[in-house]
Amino acid sequence: MKKFVFHTEDKKVRFFLAFVTAIIGGITFTVIHSPIPWLLGPMICVFICSRLSKIQLYWPSNIRNTGLIIVGYSIGLSFTKGALLQIAEKLPSMLCMTITLVVFCAIIALAVSKLTGVDYPTVLTGSIPGGLSQMIIFAEEVKGIDITTVTFLQVARLMMIIFFVPFLIFGPFFNHNVNIVSMVPGTTTFTNGPLFPNILLFAFVCLIFAFMAVKWKFPTPFLLGPILGTAMVNITGLHGPALPTPVINFSQFMIGGYIGLLLKPEKLEHKVRIITLALISGMVMIIGSLGLSMILVCHSHINPSTSFLSVAPGGMDQMGILAQEVQANLSLVTGYQIFRLFFIYFAVPPLLRLFFKIRARKAANSL
Repeated sequence: MKKFVFHTEDKKVRFFLAFVTAIIGGITFTVIHSPIPWLLGPMICVFICSRLSKIQLYWPSNIRNTGLIIVGYSIGLSFTKGALLQIAEKLPSMLCMTITLVVFCAIIALAVSKLTGVDYPTVLTGSIPGGLSQMIIFAEEVKGIDITTVTFLQVARLMMIIFFVPFLIFGPFFNHNVNIVSMVPGTTTFTNGPLFPNILLFAFVCLIFAFMAVKWKFPTPFLLGPILGTAMVNITGLHGPALPTPVINFSQFMIGGYIGLLLKPEKLEHKVRIITLALISGMVMIIGSLGLSMILVCHSHINPSTSFLSVAPGGMDQMGILAQEVQANLSLVTGYQIFRLFFIYFAVPPLLRLFFKIRARKAANSL
């Protein structure tokens, strides 16, 4: 007896089922006192439900984009003149850490390629940290790269980091009572004033900058646009109101449900081998990031939470959410993540094309 499958025309029903599943996940993870429960809960429960059942769950990208705009506004509030000066001082460190992390991931990709038999360009493209959408677009443009494997490796890494980093950051290894950088005068910009009417101005600014970022083809435009717009208004001296906790939780909910539907292991060839090595390589990346963060702590005198979230190879939105939760230096974490995002967006694709071209030429000459 076949299970009933909802088809494309049933989007409202499929979204309702995904929404209910995500709500159950958020409540469950809240009850068990999980870190960032309204991000992890919906993500894990929607993922499990979509894999174990024949129901094709649906989560509109517009809902995810709305969540990103809210998170972008919250992150943008942390940017002040003092915070920007701190970020400017850290630019050499940002470049060094970004290049080191990319090289480290390239070495991991080489090991995964040898163990799985999957060609190195595919594994390398799937292992570049923090550039999910850009690397998928790049994979579509380069001949010979398996886009399904690239997408799986990128999403598997992202989901591992979203799941494991919170448990690391909330664990005993990190001290959340002392925040060296965030104690610098002028770095705190949140205001406890009334939500209205100031929030209306910032909502308008966030929407305008989000659509401008889309038009200018910025990476993750619905997050980066509101960050830049809010920061610009914030620097003028007009500080936006802090959002209530339920609004922050709901923004995480909107993002978590979408992420839960990204991973589709059933489309992979050699599923068990690639999934196993993707999980192992993801864990090695997290451990490597932890090592880099310790170097950053010693070199730049940043506290461990801020340092780790600055170099963790995850998405800027998830790292920003975690930075808010543990009261790390949000502007500095975002500064490192934005720098890496732009480096990967603008510098990595041409470098990869050059590398693959040289590699193909050497292979042709050796024949």
